[in-house]
Amino acid sequence: MHESSDTDAGVHKASGNQPPRSRPPRTESSDSRQLDEQPGNELEDDNVAARQRVTQDHTVRMRAEALSQEPMTTTIYQEGRPTISVDGTAISRCPEELFNRYSDLISVGRMNWTDYHHLSKRLGAGGQGVVFLSTRRGADGFTLPVAIKIFSPERYDSERLYEEGMTRIAAVSARVAQIQQDNLLDVHNFVEQRRIRLMEMEWIDGYDLSRLLAPEMLERTRKLVSPERWNYLNNVIVTAGPRQSRLKPGIAIAIVRECLAALAALHRQQIVHSDIKTSNIMLKRTGNAKIIDIGSAIDLQDTPTQRTCTPAYAAPEVLEGRECSPRSDLASLGYVLVEMLSGQPPFAGLTTFRDLLEAKRTLVQRLPELLPPEVASSELLLNFCTGLVAADPTRRFPSAEAADLVPEGAASFHRQLILGGLASEYENEIRLWLEDLE
Repeated sequence: MHESSDTDAGVHKASGNQPPRSRPPRTESSDSRQLDEQPGNELEDDNVAARQRVTQDHTVRMRAEALSQEPMTTTIYQEGRPTISVDGTAISRCPEELFNRYSDLISVGRMNWTDYHHLSKRLGAGGQGVVFLSTRRGADGFTLPVAIKIFSPERYDSERLYEEGMTRIAAVSARVAQIQQDNLLDVHNFVEQRRIRLMEMEWIDGYDLSRLLAPEMLERTRKLVSPERWNYLNNVIVTAGPRQSRLKPGIAIAIVRECLAALAALHRQQIVHSDIKTSNIMLKRTGNAKIIDIGSAIDLQDTPTQRTCTPAYAAPEVLEGRECSPRSDLASLGYVLVEMLSGQPPFAGLTTFRDLLEAKRTLVQRLPELLPPEVASSELLLNFCTGLVAADPTRRFPSAEAADLVPEGAASFHRQLILGGLASEYENEIRLWLEDLE
């Protein structure tokens, strides 16, 4: 259980704090009965209406001028005009007490409530803690599945170091939460319970890449679909590889392009993800890719003294303890791409730091033998892979946007497939593939 505070809740009041608005009393008027009895009454009513419109327009202008002097940080919703009777009285059927409670809420400017979470299912665990599936419950039967990450203090030597680390993660998470990029994890809240920190995130309905590429998932698919569908899947979407399933180039590049869009949004905010790997890329049931797990993300303007990474997917400069940059994320994504295209992790079986570092430095030279013929024969695709995984960061693409949009980038490969009549509706293909697994 935790308390959450919601200040202003997305509503910007134009006139500041005001007391509850009381509605004018309803009075009877004889105007409507006298309309036909007084010949000059129509002209008088027209004049009254005109004066009312002038007054309303003046009020709107005054409110607009007041708003123009305030910072625009939220969307402004203009209140609709109430229904007016013939005598000018606002018509409302709302009980006075209920309306006053509503007015109190919007006048105070802050509110709070208590959330209850039941950790119903363990979704995963890693070096930073455990992630559970939970349900956020609201009023009137509203429920929303969410993911709760509980950060473990195990790797910290003291409570002070744990709190310092959590403060840094909370600051980065708050910035990520405001990016609102479709291929990037949505962060809802960062809270504390008994000095332990928890992050509430969106729950993503789908599969991570590491699970999808596992051989048993391909076998499961084969058992669930018809022979015709199985042949189509093997030709267009996924087929068997040396160690695990491998994705067809069009599908793999479609996933990488959405990851590039997410990384570009992060990098524009001077944030490096620093832990891109197959288990941190989700494929939603909609067919879209989403980068998750921002617990290792780094603010380039406030880099920590200690960093965490997954060695098999970390760029060479990160393994050597040198600068971690946006291009380091590109190298990690490049290793994921090679794994998707080849059907095997590019550094499988390497156990020592020296061997792993040497394999990363020579990966570009080994690409033709790692990748299947249909991939290795594409000069554009080989150049794209090289621009991601080059050992020297300066020889990689300069940015995530460039990796997608330059002439030798990912978008060019998709255009090449279109010109050759080999393109497909990739999001829909992935969506149908995930449906096959049900």
